[in-house]
Amino acid sequence: MYHNHNHRDAGGGGGGGASPSPSPTTTPLSSPTSSLSLTQTINGSHHFTIQGYSLSKGIGIGKHIASDNFTVAGYQWAIYFYPDGKNPEDNSTYVSVFIALASEGTDVRALFELTLLDQSGKGKHKVHSHFDRSLESGPYTLKYRGSMWGYKRFFRRAMLETSDFLKDDCLKINCTVGVVVSAIDCSRLHSIQVPESDIGAHFGMLLENEEGSDVTFNVDGEKFHAHKLVLAARSPVFENEFSDAMEEDNQEIVVTDMQPRVFKALLHFIYKDTLIEDEEFSASSSSCVASVSDTLEAKLLAAAEKYALPRLRLMCESVLCKVITVNSVSHILALADQYCAMDLKTVCLKFTAENLIRQLRNLGLLSFMFLIKLKFQFHSKGDEGKINLRSGDSLCNQGKQLAQRNFSKHCILTN
Repeated sequence: MYHNHNHRDAGGGGGGGASPSPSPTTTPLSSPTSSLSLTQTINGSHHFTIQGYSLSKGIGIGKHIASDNFTVAGYQWAIYFYPDGKNPEDNSTYVSVFIALASEGTDVRALFELTLLDQSGKGKHKVHSHFDRSLESGPYTLKYRGSMWGYKRFFRRAMLETSDFLKDDCLKINCTVGVVVSAIDCSRLHSIQVPESDIGAHFGMLLENEEGSDVTFNVDGEKFHAHKLVLAARSPVFENEFSDAMEEDNQEIVVTDMQPRVFKALLHFIYKDTLIEDEEFSASSSSCVASVSDTLEAKLLAAAEKYALPRLRLMCESVLCKVITVNSVSHILALADQYCAMDLKTVCLKFTAENLIRQLRNLGLLSFMFLIKLKFQFHSKGDEGKINLRSGDSLCNQGKQLAQRNFSKHCILTN
């Protein structure tokens, strides 16, 4: 800023009047700034199933069954279920449920919700929640790793065992954790929300309307109209199949190795990049072991391998992974091996290793091993491993025949 000073001649003799005071200057204001302190919760949930509740009773007061760790807002959490209760004074009258901080952290503030699911279908769940009410003292603070929040008297055990919360010796608990975080966020004052991509919906409309379709698939008499360019862009197998016949209109291809419902689900994925909404997916967990290979996800796994669609294969692996049990693991492992589903195969092998004793019991071998007091002698010959089983007592012929049937591919049994 420039200041101009005007000097006046007093005139006449050497005397002069006092100079006037300079005028005050005004500094212009800069543009105002703003910021926003945003405190909110980052939420995450975990579903914990306790199978074999009756067998967990008697483990001791203060001893718990832990869920797998799950992550919310960068922290690890776990659900602790105490079948005999946590408080010695209650003398196992109540079961206890707690949520524990399972990773390093200091003064982690959080809201919690524990829900014991009503398995009768009536929807009368037992809910303990911080989210739907005002807390006088604010969110709960966990000081260090191992800190817990929950209820010593979560449910009276005698009432639990005759309630709709327990079904087929199984309990289901949902847990929601909301970690409180604060940040200075200026972008939210001037933000533009971008919606999720809807390209799948547009391509889905193209499939449903059949507009511009140039190829027809005949699957067991049912016709499906599609677009060669879309199929070729998604699958290298289709690309090779159409490379020599791209100009031919209304080409019809007969598919003999796939059911119409499976081919419909395959096209749904190719156009929309999602699994089809089908009741068969939700019903898979209740299907019998013998029908695992007949489920829609198993059939789609085969289709993903045939048409070289790795994302579809991974989606099917994820669905099948959720229905692995002691009874179904061998069937699912066979599917994984047949269709090169390596992630699913790894999960099956890990599950089998963790449940080896239960597997042996299912095969009828565990009682046999104890009955004849087996002594194991291991030795190898060339690349083939042998196990010779010798017994100090007479062998149980029935048990030996059973063992031979189950281990005939890998073991040689001798007296």
